[in-house]
Amino acid sequence: MESRISGHTGLLALIGSPVGHSGSPAMYNYSFERLGLDYAYVAFDIKVEEVKDAIAAMKTFKMRGCNVTMPCKTEALKYMDELSPAARIIGAVNTIVNDDGKLTGYITDGEGFVANLKDHGIDIKGKKITVAGGGGAATAIQVQCALDGAREISIFNIKDDFFERTLATAEKIRKEVPSCVVNVYDIADTAKMTEEIASSDIFANATIVGMKPMENESVVKDVSAFRPGLVVADAVYNPEETKLLREAKEAGCTCINGKGMLLWQGVAAFKLYTGKDMPVEEVKEKFFS
Repeated sequence: MESRISGHTGLLALIGSPVGHSGSPAMYNYSFERLGLDYAYVAFDIKVEEVKDAIAAMKTFKMRGCNVTMPCKTEALKYMDELSPAARIIGAVNTIVNDDGKLTGYITDGEGFVANLKDHGIDIKGKKITVAGGGGAATAIQVQCALDGAREISIFNIKDDFFERTLATAEKIRKEVPSCVVNVYDIADTAKMTEEIASSDIFANATIVGMKPMENESVVKDVSAFRPGLVVADAVYNPEETKLLREAKEAGCTCINGKGMLLWQGVAAFKLYTGKDMPVEEVKEKFFS
């Protein structure tokens, strides 16, 4: 990579916390090298209170853009000059493109989730999905699934100060896609979550539970709803097999880890940064096999 770096090399980055586990730098830098693009991609551990300064620095350094991961997605939205329709509905960004100082925020998480399901032969259309989480990635999944034809979405989130935001998201989805039934529940209601998972085609974890250093925890406390035919997808990709997926696999569920979601949301972001298609099959073989 050192041979590629010059005085003209454009910089892209991932911001959020934690980021030390991220596979994004390797994926993007390989793709830049493969396509002969003069960019370099790094990761910066940025807390929520540091987002404003980080985005100001992005402008100062004339960076081409950055990806945003938890817990910074909603905070980053505040500093955008323009938003994509999905980012505006969701209220979060995971991709920022810098066009000569004008920052446009996008959200590609939902696209990545749905594309990852399709890559495993699963179509969201007509399905019921239960989603754990109410943050940026979770909201992106909920909105995209509704837009792509899910018949029902049950959302479970912590009943804290942000619970109202989850209720507001559900209302936005209902208005945008009236044919989709959307329900919101307290994630502490284990019995209700078990009931909803039991009647779902797909269960998705879009919380940080299961990610290091919480790799010995699962968002699902009662595994009795797990069964053959249920698809269990985890947005967490490190570790690749979370406790959730391990327990779901033991119950005969079809399990999908978060690496594919990372790949496909990255494919969309790569196109926004460069105008070119990521060499998906090569990247998949090198980093996701």
